[in-house]
Amino acid sequence: MCLTNFVFKWYALINCYTLILLHLLSYFYVCLSSIYESTINYHNLNYCKLTLFDQIPNPVQLQLTRPLAFFDLETTGVDTVSDKIIEIAILKVLPGGEIDKYHAVCNPGRPIPSEASAVHGFTDEMVKDKPLFSAIAAEIGAFLQECDFAGFNSNRFDIPLLVEEMLRAGVDLEIEKRQAVDVQRIYHKLERRNLEAAYQYYCNKTLENAHSAMADVTATYEVLLAQLAKYKELENDVTFLTNFSEDGKFIDVARRLVEKRGRICFNFGKYKDMPVDEVLRKEPNYYDWVMKSDFPLHTKMKLKELKSKMSV
Repeated sequence: MCLTNFVFKWYALINCYTLILLHLLSYFYVCLSSIYESTINYHNLNYCKLTLFDQIPNPVQLQLTRPLAFFDLETTGVDTVSDKIIEIAILKVLPGGEIDKYHAVCNPGRPIPSEASAVHGFTDEMVKDKPLFSAIAAEIGAFLQECDFAGFNSNRFDIPLLVEEMLRAGVDLEIEKRQAVDVQRIYHKLERRNLEAAYQYYCNKTLENAHSAMADVTATYEVLLAQLAKYKELENDVTFLTNFSEDGKFIDVARRLVEKRGRICFNFGKYKDMPVDEVLRKEPNYYDWVMKSDFPLHTKMKLKELKSKMSV
């Protein structure tokens, strides 16, 4: 009987200490979460606070001299000239390591094709009461002020489409003054797979909510940090990463003008690979045709600059 009472008392004591320990661990978790949360700012002016992936591991601290803005777009399609933005998510990493986030959903001003809805899940009904992109373009431009850019396939898709949408809204991002790190180009050069595979490979995680813009952009940021930790040949420097991830010296974001052998050439049509200045001197009407045709606004802007330099 005494032995039974002794065992019962020890069992009760152990349970008591276990409960105290669990309460202490819960308290410390809440405290740490509050401290971490205070380092992240949210810019969702008309939208709900998004907390997905807030606990971002940092195997490497990016070496930055100015903010690096990772961003991802969900759109009505893949044409960087005519398609429209539905969702934009930006994760801005400041030189000190702090993270600033922006997220917005827009009404594209046109029906969303079913093929696009099948990818990202947005429907006409979901965005009918959202603002047009032009209504938030100025605030996006302000958020991206003094930032370099980064993304996944951003050099070929996200940057050209964002620049086009911003120009339509009367905002010039002055892309030539920014550097652009394409995490997909680094990945394809060194591993050659898509974002979900990159996230699994580098971060040992499954990407939940793929094609949700904030999930994709946060995963892209994590992948770059993991790439810097894994590959000794990569320098923790935005200029190096920009040069490493680029696949050509393009003058405009739509890649219609390209530098080859020290000359700026057309990268399309019957004069592909021919120097712009030679073509415009040989056939001046070609300039007028480009300016009146359905080419990207940024392409037209850069071609106009090149033509003005010729006449100086």
